[in-house]
Amino acid sequence: MPSLDILLTFFVTTAIFAYIPGPAMLYAAAQTMARGRVAGLMASLGIHLGCYVHVIAAAAGLSILFHAVPTLYLAVKLAGAGYLVWLGFTLMRAKASGDGGQPLVEAKSARRAFFESITVEVLNPKTAIFFVAFLPQFTDASAAFPIWVQFLLLGAFANLMFSSADIVCVFLAGAVVNRMRRSGRAQRLMQRAGGTVLIGLGAHLALQRT
Repeated sequence: MPSLDILLTFFVTTAIFAYIPGPAMLYAAAQTMARGRVAGLMASLGIHLGCYVHVIAAAAGLSILFHAVPTLYLAVKLAGAGYLVWLGFTLMRAKASGDGGQPLVEAKSARRAFFESITVEVLNPKTAIFFVAFLPQFTDASAAFPIWVQFLLLGAFANLMFSSADIVCVFLAGAVVNRMRRSGRAQRLMQRAGGTVLIGLGAHLALQRT
């Protein structure tokens, strides 16, 4: 592995990047507002697992294809953006049901959030580009482990750090949702707000140049 100084720099830098508010944190918070804390946690888990696809792709050198083939990058980006927008409209259009008029999405919303989040993360080429640009700065060609192993280990740690930030957002958003649970109107507003955030994230991803 790289030297202790390089690893320490990597840990500190990763923590800073992880806890700067970003799309993944907003996405986890939006799922929590729309579907509840359990769904938010399942969404965070889905993002976490989906991110390993990009870590493995970076270790295998596959993510460089996005640099070499801009059309491929654009196609994946637009697919991911379209999926986010579709999810947002789905949440906003979900009908209210449940006791006391409280709007609930559906009983299996947490499981659905999990699988949706895996898809969202896999279709996010920005994550792939991040790992390709970020991880090589902390690898050491003279270390005992080969570069691809270093990519996997460093990528796994970065993924865990980013997921910890997502979970913090879920609990913060969950605290707000719990306070508004008694108001069906407020819950409906939170559901629409969550859908709006997802649509905004999709639009932001689609309009980004790189």
